[in-house]
Amino acid sequence: MGSLNTNKKITTTLVYAVLAAGAVLMIFPFLWMFLTSFKTTGESMRIPPTILPEKWLSENYIRALTSLPFVKLYINTALLIVFRVLCALAFSSAAGYAFAKLNFPGKNALFTLVIIQMMLPSQIFIIPQYQMLAKLGLTNSIFALVFPGLVSAFGTFFLRQSYMGIPDELGEAAYLDGCNRWQTFTKVMMPLTKSSMAALTIFTAVFAYADLMWPLIANTDLGKMTLSAGLSTLRGQFTTNYPVLMAGSLLAMIPMVILYLVFQKQFIEGIAMTGGK
Repeated sequence: MGSLNTNKKITTTLVYAVLAAGAVLMIFPFLWMFLTSFKTTGESMRIPPTILPEKWLSENYIRALTSLPFVKLYINTALLIVFRVLCALAFSSAAGYAFAKLNFPGKNALFTLVIIQMMLPSQIFIIPQYQMLAKLGLTNSIFALVFPGLVSAFGTFFLRQSYMGIPDELGEAAYLDGCNRWQTFTKVMMPLTKSSMAALTIFTAVFAYADLMWPLIANTDLGKMTLSAGLSTLRGQFTTNYPVLMAGSLLAMIPMVILYLVFQKQFIEGIAMTGGK
């Protein structure tokens, strides 16, 4: 019995040690970014590197704020996230319900196209999407940022799986009570997928916030860029002021950190629910 308890303690200790090491590896880049933001340029490039700055310089944050229109970048990023989330929820929910509960000609063929789009890398669609925007004269605009996220193949597939988990008897009962297809969708089926829609909201917001390539291609005006695209302009062609870049990166992280702290419960529930699916 004593040997069994000893083995259990050793196993528990090893598990906690591995988890602690993983936590340190995940936190270290953010800690290094924070410390670098207070260093001089010479300190940030010193070999061997120094962990703590010799003198804590707050001027890097001032230079970052003066180098980029952060207020405008915050607004553009917020609009990008809001519009992409709204489009993903509206169109993906309707398409997911149609693929899960309705029968119409070409249903399987159309859903196959959705699956194919999920399998292909997003870079394949950049050229045709840009050509469409260019012909419409909508480059360098907020709509250009939102355009690739008007329809989400992942959201359609994800919500289709959620609707398929709802018994068909509920829709039939709603039909017998006098509901038409639209009322059945909006008043009966959609409210039952709130958890899935919350998870989709989280993923869409995170993906939109981290999107870098498309905002750089669609918008060349700094005032129309997002935070990630705007920060990339701080990189020089030959040399980069890493302390200023790290300071700008920390300032760009503030909205998502606040968003996570406010909606931490929903974020964890959404991830757990997604894993359960």
